Formats: sequence, C-alpha cells, structure tokens
Amino acid sequence: MSTIQLTSSQKRVLTALVNLAENADRPVSGRTIAESIDRNPGTVRNRMQSLRDIGLVEGVAGPQGGYVPTDAAYETLGVERMDDAASTPVEREGDPVEGVNVEEIDLSSVTNPELCRAELVIRGPVGSFDAGDRVTVGPTPGAGLRLSGVVDATHVDGNTLLVRVEGMETPGRGSAA
Repeated sequence: MSTIQLTSSQKRVLTALVNLAENADRPVSGRTIAESIDRNPGTVRNRMQSLRDIGLVEGVAGPQGGYVPTDAAYETLGVERMDDAASTPVEREGDPVEGVNVEEIDLSSVTNPELCRAELVIRGPVGSFDAGDRVTVGPTPGAGLRLSGVVDATHVDGNTLLVRVEGMETPGRGSAA
C-alpha cells in the first residue's frame, strides 16, 4: 500500500475517477467527474492538477480527452482494477443499472433478519441511487447469492450503498430473510 496522504477532497475526486474509469473506453472528462460528485468542474480541475503532480492521474489533451488513473491511484486507494472481474449486477426498481458492478457485500445482523443491513461497495456512479430505492443485487459469482432490499443511504465518496435487506436467496435454497 502506498504512503501517499490525500486530502479528503483529493480522495473524493480520485475515487470518482477510478470508479468512472472502470466502465469508460476513453479518458473521463472533468465535467463527468464533477457531476458524479456534485462539485464544480473548476474544483475538479484544481484537484486533478495536484493528483497529476504526485503521479496518480494522467491527463489526456484534446476533444476526447480527460483523465486516466494510474496504477499508483489504485494502490493509494487500496482498490483492485476490475479488469476481467466477474460481474455482480445491480437492479434499481427492477431495471438493470448499466456501468455499475458490486465489488463487496458486507452483511450485519444476519442473526436477526428483521434488522439485517448490507453495505454494498460498488464500482460505477453511485449517484443513480437514492434513499428509498428498491434494489436487487446478484447473482454473485460462485455462491449465486441474490440480495434485495431498500436503500437507506448512499455514500458518494466511497461509492457505498447501505441497504435494508428484505430478502436473500441462493440457488436451490429459497429465501433466507
């Protein structure tokens, strides 16, 4: 793990870039990053300059230009590249959410299904989710887990959804919650 210390603003911008770059076939524009974290494009440009200076971001000039995270960016944030990663799809209100993949599912209170919550770490824009949205995740690779529930909160900085779990099932097991 790298020893680069980022300000909270730098970390927020870099996290957004890394998440958006996973599904982009070209550099990510500063405006796209700004929109995803509800910030001014000028602020994003300023943060990108400092991130470029410390080797976490490469700038690409031109009309199709933007920013690309370096390997050091992934290392600094402690995340793995999702290249060739297995897909865990997400649905919002019954419709597939394009460009979003679940990286991690952390369950709490599984011994009491009425209080079970899941923290979903996703790659892609978390801004398409709001509190109260019904979501379904899965099936996960390997176990085939499908989880459904209602979004209680979103955390844009870390691309995290807190979900009140209403149901969990695996192939051949039926509903577990």
